[in-house]
Amino acid sequence: MTELKHDPDWLSTPEPEMGDITIFGWILVLLRGIPMGTVVFGGLALLLMVRMIERPIFGVARPITPYLTQIVCRISLIIMGIGFSVRGAPMTHKGAIVANHGAWLDIFVLNASQRVYFVSKAEVAQWPGIGWLARATGTVFIKRDPKEAKVQKELFEQRLMDNHRLLFFPEGTSTDSLRVLPFKTTLFAAFFDQKIRHDMYIQPVSVNYFAPKGADPRFYGWWGDMDFGTHLIYTLARLRQGRVEVVYHDPHKVDAYPSRKAMAAALEKDVRSGHAFDGRF
Repeated sequence: MTELKHDPDWLSTPEPEMGDITIFGWILVLLRGIPMGTVVFGGLALLLMVRMIERPIFGVARPITPYLTQIVCRISLIIMGIGFSVRGAPMTHKGAIVANHGAWLDIFVLNASQRVYFVSKAEVAQWPGIGWLARATGTVFIKRDPKEAKVQKELFEQRLMDNHRLLFFPEGTSTDSLRVLPFKTTLFAAFFDQKIRHDMYIQPVSVNYFAPKGADPRFYGWWGDMDFGTHLIYTLARLRQGRVEVVYHDPHKVDAYPSRKAMAAALEKDVRSGHAFDGRF
């Protein structure tokens, strides 16, 4: 078996051969794409209308709109024909979720499994479609700029203190879905502030994509310079889809660790332990 876990050259391997889309495939793109677009953007319109009422009454709290996001994402997975299952349970403690990042589908999969707010790089806010959805659903956008570090840390802390369940990807990038990359520790710094560290938990989550029968195992992976629109079309055009499994591990209490590096290492170990392919494909 090929060792994947610490292979620094995996990005140089050729992307999966998707082949040509047949006429039937294009019909599937329309049959799935139109309903999915209607659900997603119709749900977005409804969310914005509800938020206009929700915000003046509840402020930063969102007691209603996260349920709309969850419903939209579950319906979208059904429309795409992708099987979806969950092992374990989301924690009830204050804090955040960390997960491996295999594809753009993670947005739908993780929103479908529980009500969360994503932490994303600032560039995503400018992406057509995805950016609008991210802003509307309360995503926290961060810039990879040392000058912004203090402001972003304070924003992170404030959202946590407001009981927002944040979800971020410590790998810092998406992958071919067959590996877990080493966790970066930067975003863990906010959890060790004395104002919140004794009340916070972080729950590790493993996301496993199982490709359609006969397809490249990396079928759902999205990495490097792969174009989102093209990948979406190929996904919709596939007659028989695969499935995705979300594995919730036991949460970790922040103040049980002496440093962000120690905590990141423990969380990474759990995510790897629940990943179906890492180091074994």
